[in-house]
Amino acid sequence: MLKIVLFEPEIPPNTGNIIRLCANTGCSLHLIEPLGFDLDDKKLRRAGLDYREFAQVQLYPSLESFSQGQGHPRIFAATTKGETAYHRIQYQRGDAILFGPETRGLPTSILNYLGPEYTLRIPMRANSRSLNLSNAAALIIYEGLRQLDFPELV
Repeated sequence: MLKIVLFEPEIPPNTGNIIRLCANTGCSLHLIEPLGFDLDDKKLRRAGLDYREFAQVQLYPSLESFSQGQGHPRIFAATTKGETAYHRIQYQRGDAILFGPETRGLPTSILNYLGPEYTLRIPMRANSRSLNLSNAAALIIYEGLRQLDFPELV
C-alpha cells in the first residue's frame, strides 16, 4: 500500500483528517518530528477520533530514519514547485508521498536531495498558493490507489 509522510505537520485537524483517510484506504501515516501539536491534541482527536484505531501511524525523528525504517521506499515530494503533475507518476506499492508543513512547505534541501524527478504537483490556476494539506493528500493518494486498481478496497 502507499505511505503518507507528513514532515513537521503543524495543524492538528489536517493530521486528523489524514488519519481518517488512512483508516479508509489502508495507507499508513508517518509523522516526522517535530510536530506542531501533541498527538493527544483535542482538535486532532476530534478530526480522527473514531478512526485512530483503524490507522497505522508511526512517528520518526527525521526523514532519514523514516526512509531507513521503511526499507528506503521511493519518496515523492508533493510541492507547488513540483516538476510533474501528480497523475503522471507511475505509482507502485510501497511508494511514499511526502508533504511539508502547512505554513512553509518542504525545505529546499529536501527537494534538492530527492531531485526534480521525485517532485510532484497538483495542477492549479495561475497565482494560486496551494490546497489544504488533507485535500491534497486525498487527491494524490486516490490517484495512486486508482492506478494500483484500489487494492484491498471495495
